[in-house]
Amino acid sequence: MQDQNTPGPGLGRIGAARRKSVSVSSENLIATELLQPGRQLPLVIRPAIAGVNLIAWAQDNREFIETQLLKHGGILFRDWLVRSIDEFEHFARVAAGEELMDYSYRSTPRSGVSGKIYTSTEYPADQSIPLHNEMAYSRTWPTKIWFHCVKAAEQGGETPIADSRRVFTCIDPLVRERFMQKKILYVRNYGNGLDLSWQNVFQTTSRNEAEEFCHRAGIEFEWGDGDRLRTRQVCQAVATHPKTGEMVWFNQAHLFHVSNLNPEIRDRFLAEFKEEDLARNTYYGDGSPIEPSALEEIRQAYQKETVIFPWQEGDILMLDNMLAAHGRTPFTGSRKIVVAMAGAFSSQDF
Repeated sequence: MQDQNTPGPGLGRIGAARRKSVSVSSENLIATELLQPGRQLPLVIRPAIAGVNLIAWAQDNREFIETQLLKHGGILFRDWLVRSIDEFEHFARVAAGEELMDYSYRSTPRSGVSGKIYTSTEYPADQSIPLHNEMAYSRTWPTKIWFHCVKAAEQGGETPIADSRRVFTCIDPLVRERFMQKKILYVRNYGNGLDLSWQNVFQTTSRNEAEEFCHRAGIEFEWGDGDRLRTRQVCQAVATHPKTGEMVWFNQAHLFHVSNLNPEIRDRFLAEFKEEDLARNTYYGDGSPIEPSALEEIRQAYQKETVIFPWQEGDILMLDNMLAAHGRTPFTGSRKIVVAMAGAFSSQDF
């Protein structure tokens, strides 16, 4: 399924102050193909000849990248010479056409690497991370996200992806409609030592600054004893893509819900805490419980649409964060995947 594409120049700019004049027909600069037959997600873009610089090519072909991203939901840049994290950051900025985002209002542990590049979620290697769209538990999220493989794990550690448009259509219409009408309530408790601290989540040690963020974001909050904080926020279950107009499944109800925990850990937490005091949980927007069958329907839809591939060191995976979900499989050995985000977008439903 090879298809040669060359939306523009992009050769040269390697170790030289000026572009060299090289006689190469534009259609020979890159090669594109689908990673898996019958799956539109992701499109693979490789350099077709030696010496094509990814950053220079992206600068000349941002419109082509955007068009393919909206069509496929994700692009895997493979076999390009990406020599450093700084070069990855530069590429992400160029591909985005704007500055990258800070990772604020966090839900998972991450560390800053360089500039606005972060580690991927730092959960233990033996745990899997269910498919989800980045920050879909919020009313504001990045529209683009990049993953760069600095070091692939010895075994496992893949980043599964799924088309959020297809996930939307896979879910039973009755379940889908119920979520669309009721939306989703996220309840989070900070300060019990079971999850991130509120200082980490809001990236401040000031209660006033945390409260100001909550006011701006439409988050209800309540302080408790011992520097504890409880937040409640109703967010979207689905979203309409601002450029394509397509409906996508866009929430983290299944990931935040207590049923996502390992059964042994879940039973231990429920024996020690009241349900409303758990570190995180989800309900329908009116506060009523989400049926286990509905959550299973969602998980099966993600499973049906999952695309998985082994990382190769140097890979860059660029996703439209609304069109494609991502996750992580367990792994052994050291693994280093770094992340960038851009294109902040806010829901208009609230």
